[in-house]
Amino acid sequence: MTRVIHTGDTHVGYAQYHSPVRRQDFLDAFAAVIDDAIDGEVDAVVHAGDLFHDRRPELADLMGTISVLRRLDDAGIPFLAVVGNHEATRGGQWLDLFERLGLATRLDDEPTVVGDTAFYGLDHVPVSRRDDLDYAFADHDAEYAALVAHGLFEPFGYADWDTEEVLAESDVAFDAMLLGDNHTPDVAEVNGTWVTYPGSTERASASEREGRGYNLVTFDADAAGGDDRVEIRRRALDTRPFVFVEADLREGEGAARVRERVRQHDLDDAVVLVDVTGEGDPVTPAAIEEFATDEGALIARVTDRREVETDAEVDVSFADPEDAVRERVEEMGLSEAGLDVEEAVRADTVPDTNVRETVKRRIEERVDDPDDLGAFDRSEARDEAGDGVESEADDGGSDESTDGDATTEPTDSGDEPDGQVSMEDYL
Repeated sequence: MTRVIHTGDTHVGYAQYHSPVRRQDFLDAFAAVIDDAIDGEVDAVVHAGDLFHDRRPELADLMGTISVLRRLDDAGIPFLAVVGNHEATRGGQWLDLFERLGLATRLDDEPTVVGDTAFYGLDHVPVSRRDDLDYAFADHDAEYAALVAHGLFEPFGYADWDTEEVLAESDVAFDAMLLGDNHTPDVAEVNGTWVTYPGSTERASASEREGRGYNLVTFDADAAGGDDRVEIRRRALDTRPFVFVEADLREGEGAARVRERVRQHDLDDAVVLVDVTGEGDPVTPAAIEEFATDEGALIARVTDRREVETDAEVDVSFADPEDAVRERVEEMGLSEAGLDVEEAVRADTVPDTNVRETVKRRIEERVDDPDDLGAFDRSEARDEAGDGVESEADDGGSDESTDGDATTEPTDSGDEPDGQVSMEDYL
């Protein structure tokens, strides 16, 4: 039998609402998971990516994470992890540093055996590069096998990764896929394999209303007294309260009614999110936010939904902005060349100063085959990548070319912002 904590999307270093207190909350939530692992004497902690919110964490967040991992190491519990899209750097990963310090194991296509279970890893891979994956995993002689991966897998929300294809093409028959990236906890069975997300450990957006937690996963044929080889249980975390206030104003009602609705809740040290709807009088959000903080809230944010007036249907999502961009790119129907350029412009794997040369080289590689180029609108692709991308590449940029290898570490110029550190400081 093997018992592990399955967690992910801890997003350490996220200063939500620009609040240093919220920044500490994310580290504290990760520490709480580790405390539970030590108290519960589990066999391992499995992290499915996005340990950090940013690829250049603040020094305090980095040192805090190392301190937490040392506690786990002192208890003799291994930390097994993969790299998520938020924390991925262009060269060595933070996870590599922790592995070098003896505090973590970066999972890959070779089995890491804990108890009677073999764990494999699959880092986040951009959609444009997944066709090159062969899912070739080395053999193992353990009783069970699990794949730890970071991405949006079917059959869950925002999915862009075919779970059935991964399972069918893998050289290893997996009993479970322990996933990260989707902040909503969920579990499903796909072709006899349990597939699950633990959700994030702190609320990273207003859409994450349910309580936060992690999974306790047991690999044991007799765990449930039946034929199931995998048992997945949800464990809750005690995190900072979020208070969601709905103020639907009738004609003649205004700020006083909103304050009344806010006052009906326990605001002590909470993040308070107020939605104003209806036909009532205008409301000044700043005044309501000040009222809520005076009543004890840590942070208050007011959204007056009536301020958006449009005849068009508005589709709003609180998912990672990367998902929205990815969805729009897929709708554009770009050729392989267009996708190549889009990835070069938007991805973190190409230094800003080398974007122009990288795009030029990738087009030149395809120019001999007009059919391969297809048709795409360069300005549209650039706009989808985000405002300012082209100017960042052109303004003061270097003409030094890159070989295009996603694992190649670029030469950065300039100092890091105060408090931030990069992998070049350590490797």
